[in-house]
Order: sequence, then C-alpha cells, then structure tokens
Amino acid sequence: MTDSQTTLNRASDYLARRLYEAGCRHAFGMPGGEVLTVMDALARAGIEVTLARHENAAAFMAEGVWHRTGAPGILIATLGPGVLNGVNAIANAHQDRVPLIVISGCVDADEALTYTHQILDHEAVLAPITKATFRLTAAGADIIADKAIGIALEGRPGPVHIDVPISVADMRVTPPRLRRRPAAEAMTPAPAVLARARDWLGHAERPLMIVGLDAVNEVASATILEVAERLNIPVITTYKAKGIIPETHPLCLGGAGLSPLADGILVPLVQQSDLILCVGYDPIEMRPGWREIWDPAEVKVIDIAAVPNDQYMHQATMNIVGACAPSLAAIAEGITPRTTWPAGQVAKTRKELEHAFPINDDWGAAGVIAEARSILPKDTIATVDSGAHRILLSQMWTSYIPRALLQSTALCTMGCAVPLAMGAKLATPEATVVSFSGDAGFLMVAGELSTVAELKLPVIFVVFVDACLSLIEKKQRERQMVNLAVDFGQHDFAAIGRAFGGHGVRVTNRTELRTALEVAQKADTFTVIAAEIDRGSYDNRI
Repeated sequence: MTDSQTTLNRASDYLARRLYEAGCRHAFGMPGGEVLTVMDALARAGIEVTLARHENAAAFMAEGVWHRTGAPGILIATLGPGVLNGVNAIANAHQDRVPLIVISGCVDADEALTYTHQILDHEAVLAPITKATFRLTAAGADIIADKAIGIALEGRPGPVHIDVPISVADMRVTPPRLRRRPAAEAMTPAPAVLARARDWLGHAERPLMIVGLDAVNEVASATILEVAERLNIPVITTYKAKGIIPETHPLCLGGAGLSPLADGILVPLVQQSDLILCVGYDPIEMRPGWREIWDPAEVKVIDIAAVPNDQYMHQATMNIVGACAPSLAAIAEGITPRTTWPAGQVAKTRKELEHAFPINDDWGAAGVIAEARSILPKDTIATVDSGAHRILLSQMWTSYIPRALLQSTALCTMGCAVPLAMGAKLATPEATVVSFSGDAGFLMVAGELSTVAELKLPVIFVVFVDACLSLIEKKQRERQMVNLAVDFGQHDFAAIGRAFGGHGVRVTNRTELRTALEVAQKADTFTVIAAEIDRGSYDNRI
C-alpha cells in the first residue's frame, strides 16, 4: 500500500484491509450508488474489483477464485435487486461450503423510516442461506470484518453477509486497536476413542473410505493417500472431492452419489464392507440412493466431520467432530497392514466402472468428454454445469488433483460453469481452464462472454448442443409423459462466441473437436466450441 492509502480511516477501509489481509485479491459484482465507497476502499486496499453482468455469475466467479487461491470470495451487491439477484449463488455457497463474503449496500436506518424505494431487509432475506449476517458499524468495522473472515472459513466454510449503510461506509474512525482472533486449533479424538477406533481398523478385512468435501477444504489429501496405501483401503469420493487421490490409483473408485449407473456398482461394494471410514463426508452432496445404505448396528462406521452429524441421511457407530487429517492419522497410527478385500472386489469394481463408462464412442456426449480428457493436460481445471452432461462427465473425467473439477454438487444450480471457469482462470492465468455447459445453462449466462472478453481470459467453453433440457427430457420419456417445455431452438453458439469477440467453432465429430481444442489452447482469447450431439446420447449412460 502507498502512504496515501494507509492514511484512509473510513469504516469501509478497515473492512477492505481485513479482507486483503485474509488473502483476498479479487471482488466481483455490479456497482450501485450504495456500494461506491466500499468498492473504492477495496481498490485502495489492493483488491481488484471486476464488473460482472449479473450478481449470480459474480458470486460464482468469486467461488472460482477461492478454489484456486484458498482466500474467501467477495461478492458486491447493491441494495434491493442487486442482493436478490445474488440469492441463488449465495444459497449455493451455503450448501456447497464456499467461504463467500457478501457485501451489500443499504440506506441508513433513519432514512429507511420514510424512504422505501428499493428497500428491503437484506439480513432477513440472507439469514437462512448464510452462516452469519452483520450490519457494519463504524467503530466495529474491524471487529465485524475479522468475525466475518473467521466464520466464513472455520468449521464447514460458508457465506457471510455484511450490510453496509451508506453513511457508515464513509465515516472516519480510529479504533483503539485492531482485533485478530487466532484460528481454532485442530483437535484429535480422546485416547479411549482412539483405542476403540484402532481396534476396529486393525481387525477390518474389508475397510472402505468415503471421502467428501470437508477433506478437500481441510487439504487432507496427503494423509488420506498415505493411510489408504499403507492399509490397502479403497476410496470412494463425492463428486466435489474427486481427485483427493489420483483417480488412476488402483484404490480409487471415483465419484459417487448422482449417477444411478455408477451407484449400482458402488453401493453393493459399500454394503460388503465391515468398516466404513467417512472422512469429511458431507451427505448434502449425495442423493436418495445413498440414504441409510448401511446399518450401524451391523457394520462399524466411523464418521470424521467438521461439524456434528445432524443430517440423518446416514448414521455412524462413532462420530468424531474434528479435523480430517489429524483424526484419520491418529486412528491409523500403529496399525499393522494386512490383506484386505481378499476376493479382489476392488479391482473388479474398477473394471465394472470402466465398462459402464466406455471412452471409445465415436461421438455423442461420451465421445465429447473422452476426446476432451485425452487432449487437454492432466492438470486442466474443468468446470461443469448441472444437467445430464454433468452426471456423465463427473464419471468419465479423470481428476488427478483436488479442485480440478468444479461444479455445484449440493444445490446443483444451472449457469455455474461459465463464471466458475472465469474466476479460476483470473486467479491462475497459467492454468488451462475449460468449461462444460449444456446449451440451456450456457444461454443463462451468455452475457458473461462480454466480461471474459474484456478480461482477456483465454478460457475454453465447450457447449453440448442438443436443443433441449436433456436430463428432464430423458425423465419425461422414461415416465412415458408427453414432451413438454424441454425443447428449444438450435442456436448458433459458435456465432455467439464470435459476436462477443472470441473464437467460435461448430464441431460434429471427434476429429473436429480435437482440432478445435488444440487451437483453443494456443488462442489469446476465449473459445466457444459448440459440440452438436443427439439428445439420446445419454440414454443408458448415466
């Protein structure tokens, strides 16, 4: 910071400086008169403010940055419609455990007594979908900022809202001292609990790990891999935990919870287990097919999670509330390796999954995914929207590292892939970033192509073009219902890309797609690849 910046003592400056201190370097949103001072403070603190075309997309851009940097995302929204536009993505952050700082502008309390234009109670609206909501005060600005960072990041991460009255943002203050609360220390289970857990693990013949989002957020990859390899424990992940160990590893059984085809293979293996280690497993990512698939009276289940189990989708024999890595390491300490799964069930399950999701289709949705995975680098950051293509891609896309496939897994909202990719690319320009969208989801956020053009981000956008809501259309057919409100026009998505200043190409086979992806990786601007497929290409595949 320059000397002139450090002399600013507005309440909004204390908020901005605390966000910068937490590692934040990017904020996204739409300006309004009520947030101009906050935006100015962020910029002066060293946080780049990016104009998005919609607050919903802005929040997903912020999430994309968080996945790449580990710093909380920042959404800026003006009062009334600005806040309400962001509700979907804020709710997504709440369910997908994303530390998003939502800064909104509001009129002063006295003003609101007689002035009602665009006025609504932001705190009441956002309270159910955030971990906390505050109204900034001048004297307490630094404390509120510190609280917001701690609450957003600790336990299961999530969004925190700060409503900033206009006059408070501009008010000059000099706090007696800055407040900083140290982060909570990770605890390990009590000795008696450890002894019992070690006894169970030491005698297990068919142990299995189910790993979820908590483990990703706590950076527990190394511990999970070490324990899995040393004790020969197979690992199933939720979709958002894909890559927690490389999916080419013989003990990795890939993602679960959304594809009935995959779950039909994985659930029977889970039910053969005699010890299940749930490591950071957050059942909000799963579906009804995973509800109570084991009986804790018959199989030993150890649940390690950041918060107590109050969701009741499954129950455990032992619940450990704590950090994943130290708790798992403590349980596995001193355990003598032994032969597990002696009938070769793990290798058989991997083979079944390979046969269920072949990569040799000439074309169609599976062909697009297989070709993209073979051409793009191993460390590519991929994002995927909700729909039939997401179910298939999440099974077929091999992840080698955590956070390499970004998606909305809890709320499953459409329109997330494009802005997630933009945020990820902005935070790490050197990375190859590709977005996969259905044509409907892409149309929801097509205006953000103007944003990506202005940011000069060479993101690759692959659009599955089949002129329908494929997943819903498939469900209608399977239930023998009439085709209703799922079809739309066959639009020229490549031309849309070119119209916004990027490259645009239409592909109808794997050779054309391969060429388009090779060119896109060398481009100096974004590329829209419109992959035209038959809507029936998902049948019997997900």
